[in-house]
Amino acid sequence: MNYLIHGGAFPTIIAIIAMFFIGTGGGFKNSILSALLLTCVIILGIAMTFIVSRLLSATILKGQPSSFTLELPPYRRPQIGQVIVRSIFDRTLFVLRRAIAVAAPAGLIIWILANVYVDNMTLLSFISIRLDPVANLFGMDGVILLAFILGFPANEIVIPIIIMAYMAQGSILEIENLSVLKQLFIDNGWTWITAVSVILFSLMHWPCSTTCLTIMKETGNLKWTAISFLIPAITGFLTCFIFTNCARLICA
Repeated sequence: MNYLIHGGAFPTIIAIIAMFFIGTGGGFKNSILSALLLTCVIILGIAMTFIVSRLLSATILKGQPSSFTLELPPYRRPQIGQVIVRSIFDRTLFVLRRAIAVAAPAGLIIWILANVYVDNMTLLSFISIRLDPVANLFGMDGVILLAFILGFPANEIVIPIIIMAYMAQGSILEIENLSVLKQLFIDNGWTWITAVSVILFSLMHWPCSTTCLTIMKETGNLKWTAISFLIPAITGFLTCFIFTNCARLICA
Protein backbone atom coordinates (compact mmCIF):
# COMPACT_ATOMS: atom_id res chain seq x y z
CA MET A 1 0.00 0.00 0.00
CA ASN A 2 1.22 3.48 -0.83
CA TYR A 3 -0.05 6.43 1.22
CA LEU A 4 2.14 9.04 -0.44
CA ILE A 5 -0.01 11.94 -1.60
CA HIS A 6 -1.22 11.50 -5.15
CA GLY A 7 -1.75 14.47 -7.44
CA GLY A 8 -5.51 14.66 -7.00
CA ALA A 9 -5.31 15.01 -3.21
CA PHE A 10 -2.68 17.77 -3.19
CA PRO A 11 -5.04 20.71 -3.99
CA THR A 12 -7.53 19.58 -1.32
CA ILE A 13 -4.91 19.17 1.41
CA ILE A 14 -3.07 22.40 0.57
CA ALA A 15 -6.32 24.41 0.47
CA ILE A 16 -7.51 23.05 3.85
CA ILE A 17 -4.12 23.71 5.46
CA ALA A 18 -4.21 27.28 4.16
CA MET A 19 -7.80 27.95 5.25
CA PHE A 20 -7.85 26.42 8.73
CA PHE A 21 -4.26 26.36 9.98
CA ILE A 22 -2.28 29.05 8.18
CA GLY A 23 -4.62 31.78 7.09
CA THR A 24 -5.57 32.89 3.60
CA GLY A 25 -3.07 35.75 3.53
CA GLY A 26 0.24 35.43 1.71
CA GLY A 27 3.70 36.13 3.01
CA PHE A 28 6.96 34.30 3.50
CA LYS A 29 6.11 33.14 7.03
CA ASN A 30 2.79 31.60 5.97
CA SER A 31 4.44 29.91 2.99
CA ILE A 32 7.09 28.31 5.21
CA LEU A 33 4.51 27.17 7.77
CA SER A 34 2.30 25.76 5.02
CA ALA A 35 5.25 23.85 3.57
CA LEU A 36 6.13 22.46 7.01
CA LEU A 37 2.59 21.24 7.64
CA LEU A 38 2.39 19.68 4.19
CA THR A 39 5.74 17.97 4.84
CA CYS A 40 4.32 16.55 8.07
CA VAL A 41 1.35 15.15 6.14
CA ILE A 42 3.71 13.57 3.60
CA ILE A 43 5.83 12.05 6.38
CA LEU A 44 2.65 10.64 7.92
CA GLY A 45 1.84 9.07 4.56
CA ILE A 46 5.29 7.48 4.40
CA ALA A 47 4.94 6.18 7.97
CA MET A 48 1.53 4.68 7.19
CA THR A 49 2.99 2.99 4.11
CA PHE A 50 5.63 1.24 6.25
CA ILE A 51 3.15 0.32 9.00
CA VAL A 52 0.54 -1.15 6.67
CA SER A 53 3.21 -2.91 4.58
CA ARG A 54 4.58 -4.49 7.76
CA LEU A 55 1.11 -5.66 8.81
CA LEU A 56 0.42 -7.11 5.36
CA SER A 57 3.75 -8.92 5.35
CA ALA A 58 2.82 -10.56 8.63
CA THR A 59 -0.73 -11.49 7.56
CA ILE A 60 -2.19 -11.92 4.06
CA LEU A 61 1.18 -11.60 2.31
CA LYS A 62 2.98 -13.97 4.66
CA GLY A 63 4.88 -16.55 2.64
CA GLN A 64 4.39 -14.68 -0.62
CA PRO A 65 7.58 -14.21 -2.65
CA SER A 66 8.82 -10.63 -2.37
CA SER A 67 11.66 -10.68 -4.88
CA PHE A 68 11.61 -8.21 -7.74
CA THR A 69 13.36 -8.88 -11.03
CA LEU A 70 13.79 -6.26 -13.69
CA GLU A 71 15.17 -7.27 -17.05
CA LEU A 72 17.06 -4.44 -18.69
CA PRO A 73 16.52 -4.04 -22.44
CA PRO A 74 19.45 -3.81 -24.88
CA TYR A 75 21.06 -0.38 -24.95
CA ARG A 76 20.35 1.50 -28.17
CA ARG A 77 20.51 5.10 -29.24
CA PRO A 78 17.10 6.61 -28.43
CA GLN A 79 14.88 7.59 -31.33
CA ILE A 80 13.11 10.74 -30.22
CA GLY A 81 10.17 10.42 -32.61
CA GLN A 82 9.48 6.83 -31.66
CA VAL A 83 9.73 7.61 -27.95
CA ILE A 84 7.19 10.45 -28.26
CA VAL A 85 4.75 8.42 -30.35
CA ARG A 86 4.91 5.39 -28.07
CA SER A 87 4.54 7.57 -24.98
CA ILE A 88 1.41 9.15 -26.43
CA PHE A 89 -0.27 5.96 -27.62
CA ASP A 90 0.93 3.51 -24.99
CA ARG A 91 0.62 5.71 -21.91
CA THR A 92 -1.21 8.99 -22.30
CA LEU A 93 -4.07 7.76 -24.49
CA PHE A 94 -4.45 4.62 -22.36
CA VAL A 95 -4.87 6.66 -19.18
CA LEU A 96 -7.22 9.13 -20.88
CA ARG A 97 -9.34 6.35 -22.33
CA ARG A 98 -9.69 4.66 -18.96
CA ALA A 99 -10.44 7.99 -17.26
CA ILE A 100 -13.15 8.91 -19.79
CA ALA A 101 -14.71 5.46 -19.54
CA VAL A 102 -15.30 6.02 -15.83
CA ALA A 103 -15.62 9.82 -15.67
CA ALA A 104 -18.44 10.10 -18.22
CA PRO A 105 -20.87 7.79 -16.36
CA ALA A 106 -19.79 9.33 -13.04
CA GLY A 107 -20.53 12.83 -14.36
CA LEU A 108 -24.01 11.69 -15.39
CA ILE A 109 -24.62 10.22 -11.94
CA ILE A 110 -23.51 13.43 -10.22
CA TRP A 111 -25.77 15.52 -12.48
CA ILE A 112 -28.77 13.28 -11.74
CA LEU A 113 -28.14 13.43 -7.99
CA ALA A 114 -27.89 17.23 -8.10
CA ASN A 115 -30.95 17.83 -10.29
CA VAL A 116 -33.51 15.13 -9.44
CA TYR A 117 -35.71 15.99 -6.46
CA VAL A 118 -37.24 13.74 -3.79
CA ASP A 119 -39.40 15.23 -1.01
CA ASN A 120 -38.51 18.78 -2.10
CA MET A 121 -34.78 18.13 -1.91
CA THR A 122 -32.22 16.89 -4.39
CA LEU A 123 -31.10 13.28 -4.29
CA LEU A 124 -27.67 14.63 -3.32
CA SER A 125 -29.10 16.27 -0.19
CA PHE A 126 -31.41 13.32 0.49
CA ILE A 127 -28.53 10.83 0.51
CA SER A 128 -26.07 13.09 2.35
CA ILE A 129 -28.53 13.69 5.21
CA ARG A 130 -28.86 9.94 5.69
CA LEU A 131 -25.08 9.55 5.65
CA ASP A 132 -24.65 12.17 8.39
CA PRO A 133 -24.79 9.78 11.39
CA VAL A 134 -22.15 7.50 9.87
CA ALA A 135 -19.92 10.33 8.63
CA ASN A 136 -20.09 12.04 12.03
CA LEU A 137 -18.25 9.07 13.56
CA PHE A 138 -15.26 9.97 11.40
CA GLY A 139 -15.28 13.74 11.95
CA MET A 140 -17.10 14.55 8.71
CA ASP A 141 -20.66 15.09 7.54
CA GLY A 142 -22.76 13.29 4.95
CA VAL A 143 -21.91 15.78 2.21
CA ILE A 144 -18.16 15.22 2.65
CA LEU A 145 -18.47 11.43 2.75
CA LEU A 146 -20.73 11.41 -0.33
CA ALA A 147 -18.29 13.72 -2.14
CA PHE A 148 -15.45 11.25 -1.54
CA ILE A 149 -17.63 8.43 -2.86
CA LEU A 150 -18.66 10.38 -5.96
CA GLY A 151 -15.06 11.55 -6.35
CA PHE A 152 -13.92 7.98 -7.06
CA PRO A 153 -13.29 8.78 -10.76
CA ALA A 154 -11.02 11.72 -9.87
CA ASN A 155 -10.01 13.10 -6.47
CA GLU A 156 -9.91 16.63 -7.90
CA ILE A 157 -13.72 16.85 -7.91
CA VAL A 158 -14.23 16.15 -4.19
CA ILE A 159 -14.12 19.81 -3.08
CA PRO A 160 -16.25 21.04 -6.05
CA ILE A 161 -18.91 18.43 -5.17
CA ILE A 162 -18.89 19.60 -1.54
CA ILE A 163 -19.34 23.20 -2.70
CA MET A 164 -22.16 22.18 -5.06
CA ALA A 165 -23.99 20.37 -2.27
CA TYR A 166 -23.58 23.14 0.31
CA MET A 167 -24.75 25.80 -2.15
CA ALA A 168 -27.60 23.60 -3.48
CA GLN A 169 -26.48 24.10 -7.06
CA GLY A 170 -27.19 21.77 -9.96
CA SER A 171 -23.66 21.71 -11.35
CA ILE A 172 -20.11 21.34 -10.03
CA LEU A 173 -18.65 24.64 -8.82
CA GLU A 174 -15.29 25.97 -7.76
CA ILE A 175 -14.57 28.92 -5.46
CA GLU A 176 -11.10 30.34 -5.96
CA ASN A 177 -11.24 32.78 -3.04
CA LEU A 178 -10.15 30.74 0.00
CA SER A 179 -11.67 33.21 2.45
CA VAL A 180 -15.10 32.77 0.87
CA LEU A 181 -14.62 29.00 0.73
CA LYS A 182 -13.60 28.84 4.39
CA GLN A 183 -16.68 30.83 5.42
CA LEU A 184 -18.89 28.47 3.40
CA PHE A 185 -17.39 25.48 5.19
CA ILE A 186 -17.70 27.10 8.63
CA ASP A 187 -21.34 28.02 7.92
CA ASN A 188 -21.96 24.34 7.23
CA GLY A 189 -20.45 23.16 10.51
CA TRP A 190 -16.76 22.67 9.74
CA THR A 191 -14.34 22.86 12.67
CA TRP A 192 -10.62 22.17 12.94
CA ILE A 193 -11.55 18.54 13.67
CA THR A 194 -13.46 18.37 10.39
CA ALA A 195 -10.50 19.91 8.56
CA VAL A 196 -7.99 17.42 9.97
CA SER A 197 -10.33 14.51 9.31
CA VAL A 198 -10.72 15.53 5.66
CA ILE A 199 -6.92 15.84 5.34
CA LEU A 200 -6.40 12.39 6.87
CA PHE A 201 -9.06 10.80 4.71
CA SER A 202 -7.74 12.52 1.57
CA LEU A 203 -4.33 11.05 2.39
CA MET A 204 -5.45 7.50 3.10
CA HIS A 205 -8.74 6.73 1.35
CA TRP A 206 -9.30 4.40 -1.60
CA PRO A 207 -7.40 4.90 -4.87
CA CYS A 208 -9.15 6.55 -7.82
CA SER A 209 -10.79 4.61 -10.63
CA THR A 210 -7.84 4.93 -13.02
CA THR A 211 -5.49 3.46 -10.41
CA CYS A 212 -7.88 0.57 -9.74
CA LEU A 213 -8.17 -0.16 -13.46
CA THR A 214 -4.38 -0.08 -13.78
CA ILE A 215 -4.00 -2.51 -10.86
CA MET A 216 -6.56 -4.79 -12.47
CA LYS A 217 -4.71 -4.64 -15.79
CA GLU A 218 -1.29 -5.28 -14.26
CA THR A 219 -2.30 -8.06 -11.85
CA GLY A 220 -5.12 -9.58 -13.88
CA ASN A 221 -6.70 -10.45 -10.55
CA LEU A 222 -9.91 -8.99 -9.12
CA LYS A 223 -8.93 -10.10 -5.60
CA TRP A 224 -5.81 -7.92 -5.45
CA THR A 225 -7.69 -5.00 -6.97
CA ALA A 226 -10.35 -5.31 -4.25
CA ILE A 227 -7.67 -5.59 -1.56
CA SER A 228 -5.91 -2.50 -2.95
CA PHE A 229 -9.22 -0.64 -2.64
CA LEU A 230 -10.38 -1.92 0.74
CA ILE A 231 -7.18 -1.63 2.79
CA PRO A 232 -6.70 2.14 2.23
CA ALA A 233 -10.44 2.67 2.79
CA ILE A 234 -10.41 0.78 6.10
CA THR A 235 -7.18 2.51 7.16
CA GLY A 236 -8.65 5.93 6.36
CA PHE A 237 -11.89 5.32 8.26
CA LEU A 238 -10.07 3.81 11.24
CA THR A 239 -7.55 6.67 11.45
CA CYS A 240 -10.28 9.32 11.22
CA PHE A 241 -12.38 7.49 13.84
CA ILE A 242 -9.50 7.34 16.33
CA PHE A 243 -8.46 10.94 15.73
CA THR A 244 -12.01 12.33 15.91
CA ASN A 245 -12.94 10.63 19.14
CA CYS A 246 -9.62 11.48 20.81
CA ALA A 247 -9.96 15.13 19.74
CA ARG A 248 -13.55 15.30 21.02
CA LEU A 249 -12.53 13.85 24.37
CA ILE A 250 -9.70 16.37 24.71
CA CYS A 251 -11.95 19.30 23.74
CA ALA A 252 -14.89 18.18 25.88
